[in-house]
Amino acid sequence: MSDIMKLAQDHKDTILADRRFLHTHPGVGFAIEDTLEYVKEQLEQMGYEPERCGRAGLVATVGGKKPGKVFLLRADMDGLQVKEEADVDYPSMNGCMHACGHDMHTAMLLGAARILKEQESDICGTVKLMFQPAEEIFEGSNDMIQNGLLENPKVDAALMIHVMAGMPFPAGTVIVSNPGVSAPAADYFTITVQGKGCHGSSPNNGVDPITVAAHIITGLQEISARELAISDEAVITLGRIQGGNAGNVIPDQVEMEGTIRTYDEEVREFIKTRLEEMCAGIAASFRAEARVSFGSGCPTLVNDKALAEDALSYLQELLGKEKAFSTAQLTAMAGDSKASKSAGSEDFAYVSHKVPSIMLALAAGQPEKGFCYPQHHPKVKFDEEALPTGAAVYAYAAMRWLEEHGSK
Repeated sequence: MSDIMKLAQDHKDTILADRRFLHTHPGVGFAIEDTLEYVKEQLEQMGYEPERCGRAGLVATVGGKKPGKVFLLRADMDGLQVKEEADVDYPSMNGCMHACGHDMHTAMLLGAARILKEQESDICGTVKLMFQPAEEIFEGSNDMIQNGLLENPKVDAALMIHVMAGMPFPAGTVIVSNPGVSAPAADYFTITVQGKGCHGSSPNNGVDPITVAAHIITGLQEISARELAISDEAVITLGRIQGGNAGNVIPDQVEMEGTIRTYDEEVREFIKTRLEEMCAGIAASFRAEARVSFGSGCPTLVNDKALAEDALSYLQELLGKEKAFSTAQLTAMAGDSKASKSAGSEDFAYVSHKVPSIMLALAAGQPEKGFCYPQHHPKVKFDEEALPTGAAVYAYAAMRWLEEHGSK
């Protein structure tokens, strides 16, 4: 195996150019036509034969010269409906923004694709490249799985990287998730309260859905406060309430939207059941009706124990122990007694429930160097110095795992 870090540095300018093109041409959800076409063209120029997978995904494979297992590398490609305010020379001009760093992920995986193609004869098996849409709405990964992502060839293990802005570590530092759940399940829900509209001067002639909605908001907090054990970590958030058009009119209907975040699948299902029961019961007590519908969501992200240990070992080989840590090591260094988990959900979770998987965090911006804003903020920036390291991490982790576990 050649010096992959050197190869990554050799490709630095190309990786940087890829990232900047992607940053200036963001799409959202499945509507990522410019990104798709660009990634497809770059892969074809490298000698790949990328194939569409699902509504807007791309898959390509490299290796296969030697028999062995299949290791999957994931990069998400979608941005957010956020208008960019970051002070950069290459801003998005279409009203959307790569405020979560997915342009970094895609550029790094394209860089890894170049490295892997150059090392193809040394790959002890096959590396499958997954370029995914619609991560931000928790739909892209599952869509690709339903359309054959993990088959032909059948995937044996998988890895993802997420860049992190505002981290107090040098750019390119990698943090390997602990075994077990590292990111919560997420569920979007809509509550529709149906009342009976009337004039504000005669409330007795109607059924006020605003009053019902207020009682529901209060009631839902009792699920966390009184129906879950102290160890059942969960958050129920209502982020949108809409109803009525005039101050002197009681409307027919109020609509609310929110999310549920949990680290346990049983707790997740319990909350969803109780949410429906509570909304219906509270509404009925006020002579109204309430319907709950669930939209997109994703399960918990589960990290495989053996793969977590392997990944840490490989990345310390690649980067040194001063730039590759496990979450547990960082927790111990900080003197905390409890390892932290991500509060943000990640739809790579669907893959993690199908094959052994691992999530890596890549430091991409120290606050003291001006990278002060968090993910999803219109002013967030990412340190591009992390790009070559990310490409090398993708390639090296895949090749080393196949080298050790490649034989079927």
